[in-house]
Amino acid sequence: MPSDRTAYVLKVYPRFSETFVVTEILAREAAGDDLAIYALRPTTDSRFHPQLAQVQAPVTHLPRAHKLSAEWEVFAQAQTELPDFGARLGALMPLLVRLDPSDVAQGVDLALRLRRDGITRVHVHFASMASWCTAIASALTGIPFTVTTHAKDLFHEDVDRVVLREVLARASAVIAISDYNRRFLVEKVDPGLADKVALVRNGLELGRFDYRDPRPVGDTLRVLAVGRIVEKKGFDHLVDAVAALRSQGMPLEVRVVGEGERADELAAQVRRTGVDDAVTLLGSRSQSELVAELDRADVLVAPCVVGADGNADGLPTVLLEAMASGVPCVATDVTGIPEAVRPGDDADPATGILLPSDPAGLAGRVADALRRVADPSWPRVEVARAARALVERDYDTTTQAARLAAVTAGATR
Repeated sequence: MPSDRTAYVLKVYPRFSETFVVTEILAREAAGDDLAIYALRPTTDSRFHPQLAQVQAPVTHLPRAHKLSAEWEVFAQAQTELPDFGARLGALMPLLVRLDPSDVAQGVDLALRLRRDGITRVHVHFASMASWCTAIASALTGIPFTVTTHAKDLFHEDVDRVVLREVLARASAVIAISDYNRRFLVEKVDPGLADKVALVRNGLELGRFDYRDPRPVGDTLRVLAVGRIVEKKGFDHLVDAVAALRSQGMPLEVRVVGEGERADELAAQVRRTGVDDAVTLLGSRSQSELVAELDRADVLVAPCVVGADGNADGLPTVLLEAMASGVPCVATDVTGIPEAVRPGDDADPATGILLPSDPAGLAGRVADALRRVADPSWPRVEVARAARALVERDYDTTTQAARLAAVTAGATR
């Protein structure tokens, strides 16, 4: 009986924005899991978090075949090494014909490498390319796999629901990062998934985010926003809110951390609305630099929206980081966010200010929320303490990684 060895298959590794993957891998290694990492595409990031250096798992970057002759070479090798290769590949044909041939070749290549490396199970993040290739490799080798679904892989308009259902049906277990996603998978994707969907939330390494009670707001409200500068983050609504508040004489200092395809457009909006003396676009920041940004902030704003392409955030990790650090949060009710940022009720205290995500009037709602946060009567300490308690209870990476390990340990075909 071979010893357990789990492969992580990722489209890109390392990726600056996917800190939750590194946090999860480190937690599982700390728990004694034997891991290996396989990446399908080279990274294009220019900056990396120092936590990457702590990862012990070997990393294999799979080449991508760009010529039919190279793909054929992989298939010939599989014919030699993989039992029943032809029959197993033929059985996959309804899935294969919907995929790019180079992705199929990478799936076969992955099968060869998993078998040679003694992998006994596979875990994948995102039910997209990495899952397609892993589903092929699993079918060719018999190695079971599990998949954590997130947001773009479920909600984007380009998602092929036929492929999604086929891949998830082949997985031993499907991980949802929120109750919202769990319901979406069962109600919108495939009711047959009901018995195999498990809730494992993205975890946070709490030791890196020391809590302190929030300071009283000074003469100037210090606002922080963090994330890729893309439509779904809704940063344009924040800029409009800042413009409205500035016109009413409210002093603000807004710092936006992140890069993205709409960075130039956002910079132009900042200049056009005349708030370039209040809004600073910082670009990307490392984890240690982000901790410093959180320490100086009075409030973190995540005005997320559902993009025109259907894409939406699952739950921005920076919200959990701010809540763990004692920084009050203003966020919108997109997908899983209300499970962390709660307005409070008779049973539970508020953990932040939650706004409707409808783009119509969102800037006005963000402005109103920032006025509330700046008001000395707003219970910022009580909200921050409740937020920290919720993160400790529901988003501790040690707990969540143990849950994931339990799910993957039960993976069978």
